[in-house]
Amino acid sequence: MSALSATIRPALVMTLGFTLLTGLAYPLAVTGIAQAVLPAQANGSLVVDGGRVVGSALIGQGFASPRYFHGRPSAAGKGYDASSSGGSNLAPGSRDLETRIEGDVKALHAEGIATVPADLVTTSASGLDPDVSPDAALVQVPRVAAARGLDPRVIEALVEAAVEPSPLGILGAPRVNLLALNRQLDRLSANRRP
Repeated sequence: MSALSATIRPALVMTLGFTLLTGLAYPLAVTGIAQAVLPAQANGSLVVDGGRVVGSALIGQGFASPRYFHGRPSAAGKGYDASSSGGSNLAPGSRDLETRIEGDVKALHAEGIATVPADLVTTSASGLDPDVSPDAALVQVPRVAAARGLDPRVIEALVEAAVEPSPLGILGAPRVNLLALNRQLDRLSANRRP
């Protein structure tokens, strides 16, 4: 056996071995463990209603109707596009960013929101944030209540019940998952129909 083949053969065997180990065995093992231990999370935390997928608890959606609570603006693709996740990468002093925020604030003022929480006009780093602050949800109560013909106090109580505390009490801030809140609204409206 030549010196070259004595060098190449072990290199090829190692390459093939590590490819099988790290490219096939390890991903299959991790996927199998995830499916066994946390199947809902491993499959995208999908929310199913009547046998139909209506969204994910982890990815925001663009709710445009005044009947629904609206989330943060999204810079991901054409809005909440998980395949184009990312922020706008506009600098804090960017004129484009300033113009967009001014337009968003003006639109929220037109809806009757006097004090605009920052998370209603700023995008998240991923552009896919499914949550807003409790303040951002509460300022939308009058619009949602008027659009649905419901007592604002009922909607406010729904928001307050939907507030999720910060994880471990120290990580992040309290938040409201909009898909869950908007689904609660739909159930509430459906229960009121004669």
